[in-house]
Amino acid sequence: MTVPQVCVIIAARNAARTIPAAIASALREPEVAEVVVVDDASTDDTAKVATAADDGSGRLSVIRLDVNRGPSFARNAAIAGSKSPFISILDADDFFLEGRFRQLFASADWDFAADNIMLIRDDTATDVSKIVAPTFSADPEFLDFERFIEGNISRRRVQRGELGFLKPVISRAFLDRHGLRYDENLRLGEDYELYARAFARGARFKVIRSCGYGAIVRADSLSGRHKTQDLKRLADADLALLKIDSLPEGSKAVLRKHERHVRDKYRLRNFLDVKAERGMASAAAYALASQSNLIPIVRGVASDKLDALFRHAGLSPRQQPVPPLRFLMAGTSTATEK
Repeated sequence: MTVPQVCVIIAARNAARTIPAAIASALREPEVAEVVVVDDASTDDTAKVATAADDGSGRLSVIRLDVNRGPSFARNAAIAGSKSPFISILDADDFFLEGRFRQLFASADWDFAADNIMLIRDDTATDVSKIVAPTFSADPEFLDFERFIEGNISRRRVQRGELGFLKPVISRAFLDRHGLRYDENLRLGEDYELYARAFARGARFKVIRSCGYGAIVRADSLSGRHKTQDLKRLADADLALLKIDSLPEGSKAVLRKHERHVRDKYRLRNFLDVKAERGMASAAAYALASQSNLIPIVRGVASDKLDALFRHAGLSPRQQPVPPLRFLMAGTSTATEK
């Protein structure tokens, strides 16, 4: 007999079009005891539509925030108002594949347990309830701190696949034991930051390559609309992590690498913002204020200019289109996959 033990948390803003499918996919799973939707001050009918998606089982609750506070605040509010021993985050335009939790709970030697993510281009997603994932091996592997942090450094011209995108089932007991919640100052990388702090406190983070989570890839997603200051806050979060005395030097080294990666992106974005708002003279002054500013700005601007030049000359390789379907992690049907 399956014992319902998971609280699914859906932080939603202006998601009236997609949230019924998200809720239905969660309520379909017998392991789900609660589905908590937090409407983060939507200006559409998200709360009304979410309430209408109730299946009559008494598992759905909808919380309405009057002021937009961001996904971290919304998730923390849901955690505070729920009781289930396990927590699972579901984005409002995503969905669970049938049988997801059965595979994740196949063993109990973990604090976080994540599966592969099927990334589906939004113009090819029709009825998500009929989407079936390929059969990949569910043999478990365990991430460590350094591999996780390294797996969140994006590469230019490479389709994004950072491990911070993972949506694990999380042990509430582990969060409570270590006083962990989402950082409400972050509106970008809040998942990454929570997982990193959990790793630093010894979390056992299990990953299986079989797919249980479907993510709809949209051009207007929140992660694609982040503000320049969101990058600075994420880099500052890395600096806070570096203050954890128990981290070994190897872990701190890769964390510094991630901090520089995010900080350099911030410096380039801020340069472009200053140029647009106050002109080239002010932007140049910002770039020349320090070598730390100048190098990533020159590198980023030069790369963009060269890309444009090569495209104009027909010398640039044709940009690969976003595939209609891909996976966050490579999978195989071989039973011995590690």
